[in-house]
Amino acid sequence: MRACKMPAHTWAQKVSALLAQSFPHPQTALHFETPLQLLVAVCLSAQCTDERVNAVTPRLFERFPTAQSYAMAQASEVEPYLHSLGLFRNKAKNLVALGKALVEKHGAQVPVRRAILETLPGVGKKTAGVVSMHLGGDLAFPVDTHIARVSQRLGLSRQSHPDKIEVELQQCFPPEAWKEGHLRLLLHGRHVCKAQNPQCQACVFSTCCPRRGVILRPLG
Repeated sequence: MRACKMPAHTWAQKVSALLAQSFPHPQTALHFETPLQLLVAVCLSAQCTDERVNAVTPRLFERFPTAQSYAMAQASEVEPYLHSLGLFRNKAKNLVALGKALVEKHGAQVPVRRAILETLPGVGKKTAGVVSMHLGGDLAFPVDTHIARVSQRLGLSRQSHPDKIEVELQQCFPPEAWKEGHLRLLLHGRHVCKAQNPQCQACVFSTCCPRRGVILRPLG
């Protein structure tokens, strides 16, 4: 139960307002200039920090600037650019397969609809939601481990599966607030409401957090 015992809708509004104070102009931490770069960066961020992705993408993007360049490559040619990332071999294979799919099925262009993005190699629902949201495709509230943790601690969701958490978050916030809500919850989880050492004393929810200091298991 929420410590401040507000109705669910009122609590969601308070959460939105407090997060807006903390992160008035939220932006993704990933560096990109084109839709393809965004898609590749988000794919690479799985089980990896944005900082590490940003460290490898400049050289990667220079060597593979188009979908065709990935499609024509061997995974072994891509691997050296991803060597410092987790699961780099699988990610290299996925980027080659992704390039081929874009060339063969989408005219070498990145689709903007979430459902279509989900059909691409190496692109899951969360990745598709992030890319579609940033490219102006579909409204979405994609859930990663940070958002799941914060949503549970703040009492916005009692679910553990990302898809179910997303549904509940979409019910908490109006559609026009989903993109910034996603980014703000992510940033709050990354910088304040951390998994192992939550910064409760510095948190804007310090007086009303329902699960202050609780350490939750990450998503499987």
